[in-house]
Amino acid sequence: MSVRPSHKRASTVVPFLHALNVVCPYYTMFPLDFPLRVLTRHSRKGGAILDPYCGRGTTNFAARLRGLRSWGIDSNPLAAALADAKLRSATSEQVIHAARRILQTTPPRRYRIPRGEFWRRAFHEDTLDQICRLRAGLRRNCKSDARVILRAIILGALHGPLRKSAPSYFSNQCPRTFAPKPQYAVNFWKQRGLDPPKVDVLEVIRRRSRRCLAKLPARARGAVVRGDSRKPELFGGKRQFDWVITSPPYYGMRTYIPDQWLRNWFLGGPARVDYTNANQLQHTSPARFVAGLRKVWTNAAAVCRKGARLVVRFGGINDRRQDPLTLLKRSLDDTPWRCQTARAAGNADTGRRQARQFTTRARPAIREYDVYAILD
Repeated sequence: MSVRPSHKRASTVVPFLHALNVVCPYYTMFPLDFPLRVLTRHSRKGGAILDPYCGRGTTNFAARLRGLRSWGIDSNPLAAALADAKLRSATSEQVIHAARRILQTTPPRRYRIPRGEFWRRAFHEDTLDQICRLRAGLRRNCKSDARVILRAIILGALHGPLRKSAPSYFSNQCPRTFAPKPQYAVNFWKQRGLDPPKVDVLEVIRRRSRRCLAKLPARARGAVVRGDSRKPELFGGKRQFDWVITSPPYYGMRTYIPDQWLRNWFLGGPARVDYTNANQLQHTSPARFVAGLRKVWTNAAAVCRKGARLVVRFGGINDRRQDPLTLLKRSLDDTPWRCQTARAAGNADTGRRQARQFTTRARPAIREYDVYAILD
């Protein structure tokens, strides 16, 4: 398998069509251009796309832009909720109506407001009341397209930086992509004398929904499943996919749930940081990690047509001294996939990393690779 140098290409994305794709920031994500470029150049009409680590649904959304069917799987409840929204269609008026109805019809006895210093300092009490009311209403009923998109919009607005203009987030000063740990955040707010703003939640939803839904691509075909992609029953059981385009967790990256604890709370999780890693790849050793990935590639092969292509973006993190390309190649050994080539894809910091309000500057990111394989 050869390794080719990366080279820049002109963006293939039509900006006004991809607003829904950025409905909520996500700490680990690849750019829409990556799957869209592959599908634009090589996919055939009527093809179907699989992403067993769909994250926030970028591959699914790229398939939608190309008019292709897609199937996404992810064990993270936040990822599944966001990816699901990328396949839905609704007007901003429908989303606003759904939000207003929940706020008007959910009585206080049907929801609980979390207590403690973090919650007092993170949100104004009136804002938190509205958030909790919406949380309760969406947990009881989140079946319609409008409600699924509403949920994603709220998740995107739940926490973020303060603005001098009209608020775009519900919280006190926070990062956009991940939730700060409670005690650290409390100390940060105390030291700087930052109080949570009183935010008109419905107005923030109105502005965000109008931006996200101003123009949508054609109605999507496909679905997103929440679950562990090491389980073959989640893949549908039929040989129907022509492409697998994905980016699995990098070895040693186990903080998806803790880093998103506040958004996961809104989805029904605990009102505290959850450090468990149930249904996640095992990172205790390179061998166990590789074995878990190998199960996923084997499951994917079982539902792909002969000649299907697998494209994997993969990298590493600084505190694990493992070559990511070597790990990925090992995971494809003893599977039906045959590696063809690998291409350097820059790193996660290249033009895409946001300023971080609560952390010091991280060490430079490790080089990522796009690996291509074919199903013989």
